[in-house]
Amino acid sequence: MTPATPLTPALPTRLAILVAAVALLVGCAPDPVPTPTPTAAFASEEEAFAAAEATYRAYNDALNSVDLSDPATFDAAFALSSGNFNASDRRTLSKLHADGDSMVGSVTVSKFVGVNSAPPFREVVAYACVDVSASDVLNSSGASVVDPARPDMNSLRVTFILSGDQLLIDHAARDENAECPA
Repeated sequence: MTPATPLTPALPTRLAILVAAVALLVGCAPDPVPTPTPTAAFASEEEAFAAAEATYRAYNDALNSVDLSDPATFDAAFALSSGNFNASDRRTLSKLHADGDSMVGSVTVSKFVGVNSAPPFREVVAYACVDVSASDVLNSSGASVVDPARPDMNSLRVTFILSGDQLLIDHAARDENAECPA
């Protein structure tokens, strides 16, 4: 009688089975999840600058249309801004309304220049020159509440952010680099 032989396959056979099993598992492993790349909001920097200028001019028009006695007229300006800039406008317009002030004349954008934006164009920075010489804020007695030392031209650096598919004004501050006309 011959001695019993173990039923385990020989070492080379076991290695072949192990390699085949590993290959099968690797082949079934899910592909790594790709990191999403933000879609560009605009096709070019020039397009982003044009959208920022359109937003700023629409905001300026909305402010020129504000009737301080009717807070419903504030909404068009609020719709074009975000963050602290929006909060500041809300506080200012609410205070002017509560004080019974009125705005007269109009403000014009005399110059708008794109400064920078890079793909995917979700933030745009620009300089705006705003002529306030033909505008005033009057109290209920008809006296101006505007600082008499206010310059006729405001040189501003404006930052826009993309919200959905619309650029909104997120920040604006005086900046003499805007090189506004005197």
